Amino acid sequence: MAVTLAPAALDRVRSYLAQEPQALGLRFGVKRTGCSGWGYQVDLAREQRPDDAVFVQGEVRIFVDAASLPLVDGTEIDFLRQGLNEQFVFRNPNVQAECGCGESFTTLADRAA
Repeated sequence: MAVTLAPAALDRVRSYLAQEPQALGLRFGVKRTGCSGWGYQVDLAREQRPDDAVFVQGEVRIFVDAASLPLVDGTEIDFLRQGLNEQFVFRNPNVQAECGCGESFTTLADRAA
């Protein structure tokens, strides 16, 4: 089980952490949202929760709660710049379908339910 950061995302997270040295790392997970079911949540981790899985890449720690982990296991987080736009993108092998607006996704488990 793992969540990883592509080099551009790793650099971006490092810059966020440099601005907020009290943060422990990156918090990554999902919540129910949008028309397909799940939306990503990305924030700085300010605490380690008892059910967190922690992945370390370089000096950056990635915190994922136990409920989100089966839905994001294997995800590579990248950071893209296109003109004036920049955003995190997620290469999640668990995604079976995405909504048209790109805000949410479903997994094979969701489709079976």
